[in-house]
Amino acid sequence: MVENRLNIKNKKILITGADGFLGRHLVKNLLEEKRVLKENLFLPSAEELDLRKRENCEIAVEGKDIVIHLAAKVGGIGLNREKPGEIFYDNIVMGVSLMEEARKAGVKKFVALGTICCYPKFTQVPFKEKNLWDGYPEETNAPYGLAKKMLLVQSQAYRAQYGFNSIFLMPVNLYGPGDNFKPESSHVIPALIKKCVEAVSKGEKEITVWGTGRATREFLFVDDCAKAIILALERYNKSEPVNIGSGNEISIKDLVSMIAEMTGFKGKIVWDKSMPDGQPKRRLDNSLAKKEFGFITKTNFSEGLKETIGWYNRQTKDKKHLLYENE
Repeated sequence: MVENRLNIKNKKILITGADGFLGRHLVKNLLEEKRVLKENLFLPSAEELDLRKRENCEIAVEGKDIVIHLAAKVGGIGLNREKPGEIFYDNIVMGVSLMEEARKAGVKKFVALGTICCYPKFTQVPFKEKNLWDGYPEETNAPYGLAKKMLLVQSQAYRAQYGFNSIFLMPVNLYGPGDNFKPESSHVIPALIKKCVEAVSKGEKEITVWGTGRATREFLFVDDCAKAIILALERYNKSEPVNIGSGNEISIKDLVSMIAEMTGFKGKIVWDKSMPDGQPKRRLDNSLAKKEFGFITKTNFSEGLKETIGWYNRQTKDKKHLLYENE
């Protein structure tokens, strides 16, 4: 593990997607741990700077020392099936333009967030970074996964030709307080929490869940992911992509059972087998992140779920509308 840390306190840092789910937790961690000065953080929203336009990328990176690129158009299987073209185009054009303009502007370090969706559909478990190019991604995730994967290609090419210091991190599915609970674009954990809580509230006797329940997933508490990004920013300066995960694997069937029990839903689970499972299995080998920058997940999955459900219950009790989206 690299011991020499990059001192980021006085660096000017652009964080794209800072008002999204992960972005808010990253900013919170940076400020709470006094890693940076608040006045040195630049956090434009998508409304302020549409990064699909190259000229806005040029504006965003001007005078910055560090860029952390979190902005993405992302959602669950439903959104991936409904808008694959938009998901591919928006993600690839944002990332490619932003990295190019950062290079031209003399940015000292670029942190690109990839995704576990970069991996081939049938990857041997646990997923190792060396397996990244062993096949085509799962079909419903491919437009998103491949758009993000091109940032790795760009990152490595720019380091080789220009000496540009960019790194590529691949987090697993995130969950936690402040997640996106909108049914049309949410991921599996917030979608299931919302289903179960609403079923209990309305006295419904059953809920319907997509797929067979046989697929497995690994989940990472969002606060842990934020800490991993900070560690990598300070300590990691290599071309190789790095997995960011918890190392725990759970089937969707068992996940539904856990969430049902924690939310008090005692009804029937109906599996809609006409809908896709997505990638059959997901679990990462996280040894490289531990070796290179000392990242180990801190949050127990059960405790993280309880915290997420508690947060959601407080929001609904207060009659607040959950309109958070990953930017």
